[in-house]
Amino acid sequence: MSLPHAILTALLEKPSSGLELTRRFDKSIGYFWSATHQQIYRELGKLESEGYIRALPSEQPARGQKKSYEVLPAGRAELARWTAASQDPKPLRDTMLLRLRASAVVGTAGVEADLRRHLALHQRQLAEYEGIQERDFPPDKDTPQDRLRHLVLRAGIDLETFWTQWLAHALEEFERLPAPEPE
Repeated sequence: MSLPHAILTALLEKPSSGLELTRRFDKSIGYFWSATHQQIYRELGKLESEGYIRALPSEQPARGQKKSYEVLPAGRAELARWTAASQDPKPLRDTMLLRLRASAVVGTAGVEADLRRHLALHQRQLAEYEGIQERDFPPDKDTPQDRLRHLVLRAGIDLETFWTQWLAHALEEFERLPAPEPE
């Protein structure tokens, strides 16, 4: 049920059309909670029918015009309720870890190359997050809202740092493994 709450958050930050929301998801919330265009538009319809958001009045005819949405008091209350509720952490489910475990049984063919590919992907993501941090969070940007947004980015940086370090360690282990025996 988090996508509706991600949309409410984004709309409280700035009333937007579905297209604008989709673009904003691609540049911020989407780093940790992704959604397709269709999912966003479907949720906008549900949120509107539940009375959490409304389309802003338009000065021009609505046919073919993009609608911008704003959050209503009921939507703000729902987001506050959800934010305050307790939730357990989700267990880690990672295909690479499962494939590595399986390789202990069936052999490591192809795994090392994919570990290298994953390392490059995580290094790229880490560099992107660090660039966002440098651009968007200078030392003087210190409002409570900025600090909380930076905290979310910090989680991304820390996770990517973990993965780059772990993948480098995994590749070192692969170098120490005995060569596979021919079949």
